[in-house]
Amino acid sequence: MGKNKKPPRLKARLPKGLRDIDASEIRARDAMLRAIRDVYESYGFEPLDTPAFEYTDALGKFLPDQDRPNEGVFSFQDEDEQWLSLRYDLTAPLARHVAENYEALPKPFRRYQTGSVWRNEKPGPGRFREFIQFDADTVGASSVAADAEMCMLAADALEALGVKRGDYVIRVNNRKVLDGVLSSIGIDPHADEQLGTRLTILRALDKYERLGSDGVKLLLGDGRKDESGDFTKGAGLTSHQTEPLMKFVMAQEQGRDSTLGSMEGLVQGNEIGQQGIDELRSMDAVLTASGCEDDRVAFDPSIVRGLDYYTGPVFEAELTFEVKDEKGRPVRFGSVGGGGRYDGLVARFKGQPVPATGFSIGVSRLYTALTALGQLKDAEPFGPVVVSVFDKAAIADYQALVTRLRDADIRAELYLGNGKMGQQFKYADQRGAPCVVIQGPDEKERGEVQVKDLIEGAKAAQSVASNEEWRSERPAQFAVSEDKLVEAVREVLARHRD
Repeated sequence: MGKNKKPPRLKARLPKGLRDIDASEIRARDAMLRAIRDVYESYGFEPLDTPAFEYTDALGKFLPDQDRPNEGVFSFQDEDEQWLSLRYDLTAPLARHVAENYEALPKPFRRYQTGSVWRNEKPGPGRFREFIQFDADTVGASSVAADAEMCMLAADALEALGVKRGDYVIRVNNRKVLDGVLSSIGIDPHADEQLGTRLTILRALDKYERLGSDGVKLLLGDGRKDESGDFTKGAGLTSHQTEPLMKFVMAQEQGRDSTLGSMEGLVQGNEIGQQGIDELRSMDAVLTASGCEDDRVAFDPSIVRGLDYYTGPVFEAELTFEVKDEKGRPVRFGSVGGGGRYDGLVARFKGQPVPATGFSIGVSRLYTALTALGQLKDAEPFGPVVVSVFDKAAIADYQALVTRLRDADIRAELYLGNGKMGQQFKYADQRGAPCVVIQGPDEKERGEVQVKDLIEGAKAAQSVASNEEWRSERPAQFAVSEDKLVEAVREVLARHRD
């Protein structure tokens, strides 16, 4: 009779395009989110949370890559055979929420939200299928003063995180100006039958900073093959059609007013294009009156944003400083957030115009940039104090010591493993514990505990000549009475925080 075969061992593997996040990054990221939240709150925005997925038809024709079926979003069917999709941003769920609760909400409605979003697209270095955004939106304000406010909000948020002026810029354009240019080359900016071509054009222009003029021309024409050999089909425009678009994205001059003059010359006689210019002039007036100069907010025609739901001003927050990677090569992080006006998104539900504008920070990318800049550190540099178990029969007494530390607002844990003292110290090192509390029978009889300062001990270990010297000197370990435990641990923590 043959032996019973063991079932195959399950392989632990992370889904492609996703990642695990450790405690130090979570704490540092939370500190970053608190700083952003404080800025958003100071502008009068209120928090809102929406579900991770929505009915797919609520996301509508504005799905990323919707011209490529089954790409862009993760979708599934529920028990009623209704299609649901994981949210690809926080704006489309906001539009649904506003439409569903329109009568009860104050207008304008000002909300902020942070949470994960998902994109069903090819992952790559630093490009994940799940990432966190932090949005602020104003719904119900038609004035471009609301768009100018979003730019100031973005600038203030970056400065609150320690990014200095000169190390960032908020770049602004207006889709209406681009619509005017598109009309001049025979592309209807609103016709559904030309949606695929229009999206391809938007994606191409949106890559201007990364690919340069030659790369964008290829994407506006027949297409482009990248370094890996992958081919991206182009918009199929003629050179006659491509030329005005390239002039448009390259129209930036020194200063907002000069850039407006350069852009205006490309939409002469076009009503929608001129309307976009006028809106940018109004934004310029608000920004100037608020003391927000060109070094913080600049007009840049190359900013177009890849999604089709934008209807007016669009903007991106760009980091301009350089850092060195692990090989000493210069790295620029570029865009860490963006947004714009989307007056048609809520109107899909309401059947009436509902103006809206918003800004979204890419939290993961901004976190990476701020870490490289040295602006983010773990808010809690130590792990918990570990109370060791010398005698398992006295475990209740050890738990009482842990409780005493916790009641004093000191992070502490009781060692719950099966290891001997050496293994317990190793565990404490792995946890990043600043110190270990030890109490054997002798200490218990005297009403004392031993406190072993692991950080000071590690420093001393580098300077002693031998194990014998280490054992004889017992560096960084001292005895205190039980009633002085909290004070002794606080002294250890204070010593290493300074």
